[in-house]
Amino acid sequence: MEIIAEGLAFPEGPLLLPDGALLVVEIKAERLTRIRPGRRPEVVATIKGGPNGAALGPDGAVYVCNNGGFEWREVMGQTISGDAAADYRGGSIDRVDLATGKVETLYTHCDGHPLKGPNDLVFDRTGGFWFTDHGKSWGRMRDYGGVYYARADGSKIVDAAYPMYSTNGVGLSPDEKTLFVAETMTSRLWAFDIEAPGVLAPSALPIPGRIVTTLPGLQLLDSLAIEADGRVCVATLLNGGITTIAPDGTSEHLALPDLFPTNICFGGIDRRDAYVTLSGTGRIARLRWPRPGLKLNFGA
Repeated sequence: MEIIAEGLAFPEGPLLLPDGALLVVEIKAERLTRIRPGRRPEVVATIKGGPNGAALGPDGAVYVCNNGGFEWREVMGQTISGDAAADYRGGSIDRVDLATGKVETLYTHCDGHPLKGPNDLVFDRTGGFWFTDHGKSWGRMRDYGGVYYARADGSKIVDAAYPMYSTNGVGLSPDEKTLFVAETMTSRLWAFDIEAPGVLAPSALPIPGRIVTTLPGLQLLDSLAIEADGRVCVATLLNGGITTIAPDGTSEHLALPDLFPTNICFGGIDRRDAYVTLSGTGRIARLRWPRPGLKLNFGA
């Protein structure tokens, strides 16, 4: 493992650009940051609130889930997010022009209901994207989250699965017939069958999905990435690492030197270079992965 950047303010949302640079959001610092080999991190854009998951869209812009802002606290010497910030702005989906740094807000509501804490997103082949809303906590109260689908041009947003509890990481299977969603506080990985862009297969149950696995003990699920063979790699909090979950629910765990790793992405010629956000300690780690990661639509 190699540390390629440090001193960051709770990095998340890693994604590789075609020129080899790595983009991350710094949630606590409210910015989108570019990391190039051998150079100091460079601020691409200031994104007020809480920039979270990020992805390259079909137009070359970066689309960002904005959770609206967190309070912050220290746990065992590491940084962790908490309740909604005192200046919480509400949740949104933002678009960032990489050439100018201009930030445009695309969505703040769905069917008249405000987004609370958009967390992670993934584009499908048609140019639309699935995203999760983690909800928001307010001391003794908590808002529900859910799964949404939207178009990149701002023309459509739909509620696909609601209510859910603390939805976080989201990813598509290689054939794009299955949507995977991680729930943080329940330690569950969900799978949803996709009928069409923005449409999940119906179920008699309130939530139209199935449980792939529920991880045991005290470990919380964060964002995720998919391997080329369909395994799901989920950043796990408190036990500090990446848990790789096979379709049959079996799993393997790679421990990392951080209590709060939050996300992972893949790159390199063979797609076995893994980049992990070690958010609790403000670092980015690069390591060689045993299997190749799935290439994202519109990504590097």
